[in-house]
Amino acid sequence: MSQRLDAQFAFLNEADRLKSVTRGTSLNDGSRKENSGEHSWHIALYAMIMAEHANRPIDINRVIKMLLIHDIVEIDAGDNPIHGDHDPAEQIVIEQAAADRIFGLLPDDQRLELRALWDEFEAAETDDAIFAKSIDRVQPVLSNLATDGGSWREYNVKQHHLESRVGVKVTKGAPEIWHYLLAKISAWFRQNT
Repeated sequence: MSQRLDAQFAFLNEADRLKSVTRGTSLNDGSRKENSGEHSWHIALYAMIMAEHANRPIDINRVIKMLLIHDIVEIDAGDNPIHGDHDPAEQIVIEQAAADRIFGLLPDDQRLELRALWDEFEAAETDDAIFAKSIDRVQPVLSNLATDGGSWREYNVKQHHLESRVGVKVTKGAPEIWHYLLAKISAWFRQNT
């Protein structure tokens, strides 16, 4: 039993490092950049509240689990903003190695379960993962709207970038949410470009 607890606490202690990973998106009050731990908690809450807008039946418990662990690889890989300049192929290799290492800290049954959920989220082929990916894209949009463009200004984001990089994912899992956001995004870009 103590060996199992040692492994579980090793994973949980390692997960604490996610709080030190600074993201590209600011808090809604603009006071500072959010960290990946805050982001993971916030989008899990988003999923719980917005589950009724999923375009397919989902298991919200599985979605929340995915969202709580989806960015854990950023402990090793760092945050790579969707509008930032990085090599996606290289990022996949780095994140896979991080997933191996971090989930590898857990007892085998939990390692297999959580790694499978992380892989499912990354593949975004099941209804649960598609909705989870959608919600992962929603929260930064609202933060940028709340901070008058926040990282959009920083990364010189245009509306067509949002539609191709964010809108496609959100529409796939929650089209009603994207329709709502697009009206707000369009209004912001009309006023600021």
